[in-house]
Amino acid sequence: MLPLLSLLLPLGLLIWSVYRGWPVLLAAPVMALFAALIAADPLFATLTQRFMPATGGFVVSFLPLFLLGAVFGKLMEASGGALALARAIVRGLGPGQALPAVVLSCAALTYGGISLFVVAFAVYPLAVALFRASDLPQRLIPAAIALGAFTFTMSALPGSPAIQNAIPMPYFGTTAFAAPGLGVVAGLIMAIGGLLYLSSAAKAAEPGRSDAATPSDLPEDAALPSIWIALAPILTVFAANWILAEIALPRLDLSYLADPAWGGVTPSRVIGLWALIGALTLAILLLLALSWRRLTEPRKVLAEGAQAALLPLFNTAALVGFGAVIAALPAFAAVNALTAQIPGGPLVGLAASASLLAGITGSASGGMSIALDALGARYMEIAVAEGINPEALHRIVALATGGLDALPHNGAVVTLLGIARLTHKTAYGPIFVVAVAIPVVALAAALALATLWGTF
Repeated sequence: MLPLLSLLLPLGLLIWSVYRGWPVLLAAPVMALFAALIAADPLFATLTQRFMPATGGFVVSFLPLFLLGAVFGKLMEASGGALALARAIVRGLGPGQALPAVVLSCAALTYGGISLFVVAFAVYPLAVALFRASDLPQRLIPAAIALGAFTFTMSALPGSPAIQNAIPMPYFGTTAFAAPGLGVVAGLIMAIGGLLYLSSAAKAAEPGRSDAATPSDLPEDAALPSIWIALAPILTVFAANWILAEIALPRLDLSYLADPAWGGVTPSRVIGLWALIGALTLAILLLLALSWRRLTEPRKVLAEGAQAALLPLFNTAALVGFGAVIAALPAFAAVNALTAQIPGGPLVGLAASASLLAGITGSASGGMSIALDALGARYMEIAVAEGINPEALHRIVALATGGLDALPHNGAVVTLLGIARLTHKTAYGPIFVVAVAIPVVALAAALALATLWGTF
């Protein structure tokens, strides 16, 4: 019982502390050390040999993507591009379609490479206005934003520049477009299922208005860029990512990467990551060229974007560190051994392990990193031996970590509720349905398809 307590009690206290508003960056290492204390592991060694290497390793691996994504998002916000695109979608769907308008606005922005934190800030004022006009309950706004910003565009749709879609690439030698058929099917289940649930919840609920107010200083349409200027950088991310990953980079002579001085890796392990970095960089340069006159202080905007990358990066890295400590405990080894015995082959085993770690860390990217560091090579060998396409592993592990990650201690959930000035008690229930329950159903469907027909 005590070994299991060393896993469950620190996790429960981490969820409770974040639920109560304690910062993740402090709560994660404290609870990691508490887990070590219960398990009678040495505390200083746990901190310096387990927590810190895992935390630092995540920062080293993914700093460029967090940095470029945050800078791109800040430029889209400062130039008015994010707001212009969101308003265009709202006008296109009409005022009576508040729920799909909010979801689609968030989806378009995040699929275009904008950080979900930036998207939440950009879309929330519009969502408040739309919900007020439609007399919809304000407590559903966070769930609508969550559905569009961190479900199907994060883990399912092929080509997504989300960090969760980038992490599996070096492990399986894939690109962001891995297993497009599985991704589209899972994405449709999340999107349609989430919208149906939110529509049903809105009809069943008593119309209610929160204290949330629509900011009065939002710019008029005339002050915003045209929809085409707003769309150009987003389309650049998608197009450049595909061209670099599928055409340009594979044609280069990258044999030097086999040299230990360059990591001793195969080109397939880095091409996907390079493609995303290149695509975001090109989009930022295009955005600067198109919006230079609209930016009164470009250097300040770039600085704010760079700084905005730090908190999400280090919060996620701290959760990776917490997960690494938990993953080293005897109790987790026992639980992980049970997941390996689940029938269904390597796809099901990897999905179960990754889901468990995503739930423990409260982070899709954090749980995925730990799972793939520990199990990626083994499952890759099994998949090759059994003739399973590595692209299926990529898509399944991305989907698996996009469900239980959105438990109450998830950093994005905490931020989203903070923006809306709502509590977990008031608004987390609908978030759980659209960001946890329905994605788990989508994962099950993708697993069934991958098992029966393989990747497509």
